[in-house]
Amino acid sequence: MSAAVPFGSPLAPVVTRFLALKRALGRGYAHEEAMFRALDTFLATAPPGPADLTPATFAAWGQTLQRLTPTVRRNWLRVVRNLCLYRRRTEPACFVPDAAGFPAPHQPRAPFIFTPRDIARLLQCADRLPPTPGSPLRAAAYRLALVLLYTTGLRRGELVRLTVGDYDPQAQTVLVRGSKFHKSRCLPLAPDGVQEIERYLALRRRPLAPEQPLVWCGAGPGRPYTGAGFAQGFRALCHAAEIRTPAGRVPRVHDTRHSFAVQALLRWYRAGADVQAKLPLLATYLGHVSIVSTQHYLPFVEPLGGAASARFAARCGALIRGPAEGGAP
Repeated sequence: MSAAVPFGSPLAPVVTRFLALKRALGRGYAHEEAMFRALDTFLATAPPGPADLTPATFAAWGQTLQRLTPTVRRNWLRVVRNLCLYRRRTEPACFVPDAAGFPAPHQPRAPFIFTPRDIARLLQCADRLPPTPGSPLRAAAYRLALVLLYTTGLRRGELVRLTVGDYDPQAQTVLVRGSKFHKSRCLPLAPDGVQEIERYLALRRRPLAPEQPLVWCGAGPGRPYTGAGFAQGFRALCHAAEIRTPAGRVPRVHDTRHSFAVQALLRWYRAGADVQAKLPLLATYLGHVSIVSTQHYLPFVEPLGGAASARFAARCGALIRGPAEGGAP
């Protein structure tokens, strides 16, 4: 797209270099390129002629984004600001927007942390799903999907893109190919995950081509579930299991990823492991660039707070308790 339709504003050389840099680092930047094209078109057609990015032209372009929600508008403005910061490395006097003038960020929706009991109820509901002409293995497919989501922390898109060849029965791993930030990773499976995959594959007609979807919707030999289609079925299971968030909403598929991260920390706390040393392992397993991204999946929920407090009390309680309470003199 970039080669076929060159940028036409005075900002074109900077945008071209910036996109090349990001893509050299493994980023797709297709969505960001669309944002830059909208800005480039605005600047190239500004009367009386093509204009550079200045406080006035940036403000005028921002007015054209009023159709967008505040959150989306903030993201567009933030992406352009990152471009300007990049430009400032070689052009110190260039304009850089002040982020304080951007729309306020919305309050992120608190994740719902599934408990093992919640997952058991979802699995029971999945087992009761009736087969349909278009999905004869519907119950088994949803059961496998629930187990993989909860025991591996896969993203929804990663789940539906898994193929039969991505599963290695000898190594008991699944290969997640080219996911977010173009990262691939090989995930060791829990015994429950291996058991569910083997059980599910035994129900399907053999032999199976490696490129066939692992979680098969049944509508065709090579047709996987779509992300939206699976999410719809997941919400139906939550309705059937009567699982709701404290706000009364149905949990999202992505909440299983949060739940995986929280449950991993709880296991480490209860086993007495060095949680800080293990965080990079969790980040790698989840496919994150660093533990900074992983922190987003670790809300301060009561079980984690209780486990952390118990760990602190066991190790440091004697230092803060007085002699009368059994502490150090």
